[in-house]
Amino acid sequence: MTEVLERFLKYVRIDTPSDENNSSLMPSAECEKDLANVLLSELTDMGVEAQMDENGYVYAVLPANAEGKHSIGFISHMDTVSEPSGVGVKPQIIKSYDGGDIMLKSGQTISTADFPELENYIGDDLVVSDGTTVLGADDKAGVAEIMTAVKYIRCHPEFKHGKIGVAFTPDEEIGNGASRFDVERFGCEFAYTVDGEEIGELSYETFNAAAFTFTISGLNIHPGSAYGKMINSILIANEIISEFPAGERPETTSGREGFFFINHVLGSVEKTVIEGIVRDHDEKKFTERKIFVEKIAEKFSEKYPGYVSVEIKDQYYNCGKVITPHMHLIDNARAAFESRGVEPKIFPVRGGTDGSGLSFKGLPCPNLSTGGHNAHSVKEYVPVGSMEKMVKVILDIMSSYVK
Repeated sequence: MTEVLERFLKYVRIDTPSDENNSSLMPSAECEKDLANVLLSELTDMGVEAQMDENGYVYAVLPANAEGKHSIGFISHMDTVSEPSGVGVKPQIIKSYDGGDIMLKSGQTISTADFPELENYIGDDLVVSDGTTVLGADDKAGVAEIMTAVKYIRCHPEFKHGKIGVAFTPDEEIGNGASRFDVERFGCEFAYTVDGEEIGELSYETFNAAAFTFTISGLNIHPGSAYGKMINSILIANEIISEFPAGERPETTSGREGFFFINHVLGSVEKTVIEGIVRDHDEKKFTERKIFVEKIAEKFSEKYPGYVSVEIKDQYYNCGKVITPHMHLIDNARAAFESRGVEPKIFPVRGGTDGSGLSFKGLPCPNLSTGGHNAHSVKEYVPVGSMEKMVKVILDIMSSYVK
């Protein structure tokens, strides 16, 4: 068993789902510190200077053994999603995958009809869950790859590198991974998050993102005497939802197309709450989308005075404008992939990463693949060969910053 696989299997068995209902705390779930403590212990055992802060972030530094062009960091997050469950992960290894559908122990199937890219990994070992939980390759594959690269450096003093920073963050899955990250303490000029999926992914643009919440009040009257009196907030909510264009949803858009996403509705006659998000790569279109939401609220505030309100909060911004002035980050990562026979896949992320928040905190931070597939699904899987290649890509990037 290779080291990166051994580490990965160890880490995914440690429960670390973050808790959106406890997002005011950091970490949101105390169990995230279980993995943080394991990583801290392993780094210390390697002779690496490492600390965990009060918020559950793990920071480590490998001092330069050669003159470097820049100090470079590598960052992955420790938490998994909570839905589907990330508790009690039971990883399964499919040795020398021979093609076709994969039947999981739960009865779920990872089919080549739904996921034709599976056929790219014939002959490789694959890691899957038992089908009752996510696997946790998002992002414990990234954690394992960074830790394996660090161990390689510690065991090979002839490997030349500049100053290298390593960090592992909590609560990325609930959007807080970068919120209390101490850039000054990290001490690097630039960094990469290792948090993408298919081997070769390289991204330096993300969505601009905002969340909105409509609060709709109503007036409940006995239905037998409700004529001209009842105001049903559920029906008003339905009117509001129908205002959003059907062609601008997550399931009807791709590439650089933005969208509106209604992701939660809870209601009764007296009160209904609609929660949703706005996403767009283009800053101007992002602003226009938020104005669109505001205009919906204005329309129904006029139609139902005093019964409708909306709150809109920005969440993160497209980090492309911060990273673009430093295209050496992309050029060196592209060269590292190519040197390992991997075709770089450069595209804007249809989401956000810790790197987006970190870029706007002064740490330009593009995102690298981990090799995983189907994140946030019980059908998640990762080819072992992809993880092994990512360790080499990380090391190659480190080497590229030595003068």
